[in-house]
Amino acid sequence: MLSRMMKGLGQKSWLIALVMGLTLALAAPSTLLAQDAAPAVEAAANAATTAAEGAVEAAAEATAEAAPAEDPLVAAGVTAGQYRANNIWILIAAALVFTMHLGFATVESGMCRAKNTVNILTKNVAIVCIGVLSYFAWGFASMYPGDGWLIPEIFAIGKPLAVDEAGLLPTYYNGSYTAYTDFIFQAMFAATAATIVSGAVAERIKLMPFLIFSIVFVTLAYPFTGSWKWGGGWLQDMGFHDFAGSTLVHGVGGFAALAGVLLLGPRIGKYAADGTVRPIPPHSLPLATIGVFILFFGWFGFNGGSVLSADEVGVSKVFVTTTLAGCAGGMAGLITSWVMFGKPDLSFALNGILAGLVGITAGADVISPGSSIIVGVIAGVLCTFSVVIFDKIKVDDPVGAISVHGVCGVFGTLAVGIFGDSEVLKGLYGSEGQNPGLVTQFIGVLAVCFTSFLISLTIFGILKVVGGIRVSEAEELEGLDIGEHGQEAYHIRGSTSA
Repeated sequence: MLSRMMKGLGQKSWLIALVMGLTLALAAPSTLLAQDAAPAVEAAANAATTAAEGAVEAAAEATAEAAPAEDPLVAAGVTAGQYRANNIWILIAAALVFTMHLGFATVESGMCRAKNTVNILTKNVAIVCIGVLSYFAWGFASMYPGDGWLIPEIFAIGKPLAVDEAGLLPTYYNGSYTAYTDFIFQAMFAATAATIVSGAVAERIKLMPFLIFSIVFVTLAYPFTGSWKWGGGWLQDMGFHDFAGSTLVHGVGGFAALAGVLLLGPRIGKYAADGTVRPIPPHSLPLATIGVFILFFGWFGFNGGSVLSADEVGVSKVFVTTTLAGCAGGMAGLITSWVMFGKPDLSFALNGILAGLVGITAGADVISPGSSIIVGVIAGVLCTFSVVIFDKIKVDDPVGAISVHGVCGVFGTLAVGIFGDSEVLKGLYGSEGQNPGLVTQFIGVLAVCFTSFLISLTIFGILKVVGGIRVSEAEELEGLDIGEHGQEAYHIRGSTSA
């Protein structure tokens, strides 16, 4: 039995040894082959790695060549979400400013006589169309020339609006919304400047000369002075601050209106032979009141959109300062008229609101809410006295446009040097730059308003010599609605003599 077991164990040991021997015999060549092949495999792997790295580098170079050198949003420091929010808000603001043209139309027609309503409305309709078209064809590129100045920082040649394929605004100005958005927002401002003139020359100017004036004024004069500040011109370098246009829009329009009024002369019957003022009452104070509230509403876009972004703090602060100044101006105008005339006059309250809004427009971003109330009060009082003074020196302005926009536009711009937050202003212009003071602001106001007055006086003067700018006495007495348009605004008895 034992011998059998030993014999069996010996057989198994032999089998195990045989299997191990065969395994070693088969494995030995493979191991030797693997050892011999290792350098080749390593070389192949290195070559493959080198080729892959080269391909990645080539692809990166190709991508860099195909892609823009710098993402415009990155260059502007905004995210895609911010870009979209900015764009939407400024488009909404442009629509709000557009409603102001309805406000101007209703204020002007309501403050004048019924027999001239169609004429006034026609002028306001035409001005919007003229303003947008001329600003597209020339004004925008002239006002924001970038590096396209003909005379450095003073004058640039205009041309039709042109944008790149993406519609992104050139980086010289602001890359946080499209050029299309900026154009339509700025075009609403351009038309506003000419609308201011319309009210001051109402009830006696011929329609065609006025339309010609508006075309030339909006195309050439408005962007010319506007480029000095907003287009990066010499006033910007100087540190002049006009946030939303107390001078660059309202002052420009107000002093252009003064030029027109001086050349036209007063309305028939406004002043007696002894110089006594004969009030010509408005035909519809309700219409004028509606217009002022529409203008107030639109001013949120006028000033709020001028933040040029959807910045929460910036926009909300401007809304607050704008509202406070407008309300303070309205109360100041009402109380001042009450003291001066013994009774509160609605028309002075309405103009007081507008005066406060114009006054805060230059510094709505840098004047505190408390100081904005002071600005509004001063503007409301100033406007009331200004209307009375202009009447005394026989400068006939049916709606008080010269006082509201010209006088209060000047005051509002100077107010930046008095009430503006110096730290905020330093942040805007740099600690080494100019912190706008009264001298800087005065130089800007003088340059812009005098230029606007001189250009407007020249345009109106040429038109007066060439074909006349005032309607005949008979036509003025009958009303411009019939004489210029053959229409009546109100088909009721006595409307032509109201």
